[in-house]
Amino acid sequence: MIPSPNYKGKVRDVYDLGDSLLLVATDRISAFDVVFTEPVSDKGKILTRISTAWFRHFPEIKNHLITDDVSKFPAPFQNAESLRDRSVLVKKAKRIDFECVVRGYLTGSAWKEYKADGTIAHVPYPKGILESYKFETPIFTPARKNDSGHDENVSESTMEAEVGKEIFAELKKLSLHLYNKAHELMAKQGILLCDTKFEFGLVDGKPILIDEILTPDSSRYWDASTYELGKTPASFDKQILRNWLESTDWDKNPPPPALPESLILELRKKYLELEDKITLCLSQK
Repeated sequence: MIPSPNYKGKVRDVYDLGDSLLLVATDRISAFDVVFTEPVSDKGKILTRISTAWFRHFPEIKNHLITDDVSKFPAPFQNAESLRDRSVLVKKAKRIDFECVVRGYLTGSAWKEYKADGTIAHVPYPKGILESYKFETPIFTPARKNDSGHDENVSESTMEAEVGKEIFAELKKLSLHLYNKAHELMAKQGILLCDTKFEFGLVDGKPILIDEILTPDSSRYWDASTYELGKTPASFDKQILRNWLESTDWDKNPPPPALPESLILELRKKYLELEDKITLCLSQK
């Protein structure tokens, strides 16, 4: 019998196995750091398959993955059907409490900041930039991870001061490298990787990729055929949920509103469509 997890995150259940962790991606969905009551069927499996595929596509970047083969999990988790295809055994790392966000286009919280203050990640930008503007080169806009409440967008200098210059420079370099490579690959499938976030941890003082990468929960993926400056393109990610929530009067604090079944089905459909495109993309190395 599988025990209760040591920690329940917004989406993942975590089991502490000493030198390693077992991460279980549930079908829970969250937005604005609030978890919704209604699950999205098979979402955890989709996220796990996408993330592990990207991890394996970038072997030059050290990551936390040990195995996603449930037959190789330790007891009592070995061959547990409830864990199959939605769980990974990973190295335990000391989490760096910042999200390494890379943006190729102006949207989301960066767009809101720009409209309000004329800045993006606390850096002043010229007037008159339109939504969905493509930056000349992708920008690095970190966010501090908070255990309660919302994550906080911060300046590069703030993150650098807290993690140190050497670690900061390496995390920024790795994040931009991953974004640029993934953006190039997905563009061949008619998909624009708008922005994404990476998380890192330290093992023996060296940073490794942890959590998930380049999933529709951690990234914005746009349909390139609908891209138009000044508008928000059609997406294959959690932005579908955010857009619906923005159309309601919800104040983004618990309790969340009930999600209509049609929205849940649309999310599942788009996640599966994106997985198919990523699978095809990575098979054509």
